Amino acid sequence: MASPIGTGSMSAVLAGKKTKKKKNQGNANMGAVDESELLTVPDGWKEAPFTKDDNPRGFLEESSFATLFPKYREAYLKECWPLVQKALADSYVKATLDLIEGSMTVTTTKKTFDPYAIIRARDLVKLLARSVPFEQAVRILQDDVACDIIKVGTLVRNRERFVKRRHRLIGPKGSTLKALELLTNCYVMVQGNTVCALGPYSGLKEVRKVVLDTMKNIHPIYNIKTLMIKRELSKDPELRMQSWERFLPKFRHKNLTKRKEPKKKMEKKAYTPFPPPQPESQVDKELATGEFFLREREKKRKKMAEIKVRQAEALTKKQEERNKAFIPPKEKRMMTKVQKAPTEAKIDIEALKEKVKKAKNKKLGAPPPAAMGQTVTDGRRKKKLRG
Repeated sequence: MASPIGTGSMSAVLAGKKTKKKKNQGNANMGAVDESELLTVPDGWKEAPFTKDDNPRGFLEESSFATLFPKYREAYLKECWPLVQKALADSYVKATLDLIEGSMTVTTTKKTFDPYAIIRARDLVKLLARSVPFEQAVRILQDDVACDIIKVGTLVRNRERFVKRRHRLIGPKGSTLKALELLTNCYVMVQGNTVCALGPYSGLKEVRKVVLDTMKNIHPIYNIKTLMIKRELSKDPELRMQSWERFLPKFRHKNLTKRKEPKKKMEKKAYTPFPPPQPESQVDKELATGEFFLREREKKRKKMAEIKVRQAEALTKKQEERNKAFIPPKEKRMMTKVQKAPTEAKIDIEALKEKVKKAKNKKLGAPPPAAMGQTVTDGRRKKKLRG
């Protein structure tokens, strides 16, 4: 009886081994063939949406989320709140706006069937509180859209440096931010100490990397350049399974090799195991000069004599400074040009004599002698006629 049982068991074991070998071979062939297909997602593939048939009974408990909003957003939220309630009504989520507390609350209802709807509603409320417009924030309710709120306020200590780097991320007239949005298919909003991004998961990953690198003093243009190259490489089906490191640019940091040297260089003294000598006290100095053994009167006399000598020196210095004001400055000598008499021309002595005679006869403002005689005779004739 033992022999047939043994032969049957042996045949079963052998059959099992053969089937295992065939399965392993089949799995190996499948791995070799379908490995590339498993890593790539087919074009145009979309996951089926979550419907009420997937969760007909709803939820057992009610869940809610609340967020605060700043005062300057109150007027805008008042206007767009009916639209927010209408958008959340499709997924049976209730939204309430409390203007007294300054908060927005979203809660599930008995009709809510999607468990992720409350998370999307929470993100919608957060984006609205962070100055994202309603037209963009509503996109979060879609299945293939997510959001990321990056806190950048604590990444840089110096406030002025933080403002400069934040402005660098925006770029001149928002050009850098626009380029980042086009490359990542995301909406990016820089507001205060946060950066809000809204879009697909792959784009959000790139946006976060660019924002954090910018706050680490790496210019966003470098990351934008790499994103542009990656975008072109992804179009080529042959390069999908290859490494792209050879195509991507490698930017090196420019470290300053020369360190700033101080103006006053301190020379290091030679090391000695012995401590420096103890400085002399006042008593030691008096003992060395012999003043310690003098009497008090003699010490006072000596001090007074030293004080008088100092006073005399100070007086002489002050007197010299005062006398400086009375010392006349040194005048420069005027250099007069001496005209040399012409040696060639001969002097006419007779002509000079005549000029001197005429000058003696002439008086300032007086008429010539001939005219004076005429005036005297005229005056006498007039007197005679009157008489």
